[in-house]
Amino acid sequence: MAEPVKPVLQKPPGYRNPNAPFPSRPGVRKPVLPPSFYHRRKRRSFCRICCCLLCTLIFILTLLLLISSGLFYLWFEPVIPVFHLQSLQIPHFNVSVKSDGTYLDSKTTFNLEVRNPNSKITLYYGGTDVQVTVGERTETDLGSSSVPGFTQETKNTTVLKFTAVDKSLLVEDGVGAKLRAQFRSRDLVVFMEVRTSVGLGVESWKIGTMGVHVLCGGVSLKKLDGGAMPKCTINLLKWINIH
Repeated sequence: MAEPVKPVLQKPPGYRNPNAPFPSRPGVRKPVLPPSFYHRRKRRSFCRICCCLLCTLIFILTLLLLISSGLFYLWFEPVIPVFHLQSLQIPHFNVSVKSDGTYLDSKTTFNLEVRNPNSKITLYYGGTDVQVTVGERTETDLGSSSVPGFTQETKNTTVLKFTAVDKSLLVEDGVGAKLRAQFRSRDLVVFMEVRTSVGLGVESWKIGTMGVHVLCGGVSLKKLDGGAMPKCTINLLKWINIH
């Protein structure tokens, strides 16, 4: 008698024969990038290198500048010049009241002493302009004067002579009367504003120039008549004041 045929069992979905070898996976392919991508990366690398080189160069130049400035200061010991108002006179000061207003006529002569305290540095001055004013709260112009540039050797003192003339200056009636009274009592306060430029010289070398703003005065005629020589204030770079 024949044996009954066994039915063939259906393999369930997802069935895998444990004895079968593992199928080989296909290799992972790298995405193909457009050619422009590589050019951008090269450009970025080149820019980074240029920036690094530029920063390094600036750092080295700054360091060399600081070192050379320090050596220059230690060797030459530069000192700024000293300004003094040596003398001041107002030989003519007239306040006249006319029908159309009050007018001031004046003549001011003064000497400005400039001293170079350096023993190794020569100073070169550009043209020097001076503006003269009087009065503490309400300043009144008494004219201006100027002298040409000059050279000042080491350990040298130079006296600059100025003459400022002002004619028919229209002032307020009250201001004119006050100025006349202060001039007669010698309580008139005088101010001078000096503008010049100073350069350094070492042997045959000239090292640049710098604008200098000098403020002198703030003292009455009575004190000046008594021999006072007020020291001036030097202003550098518009915010450094040296007394």
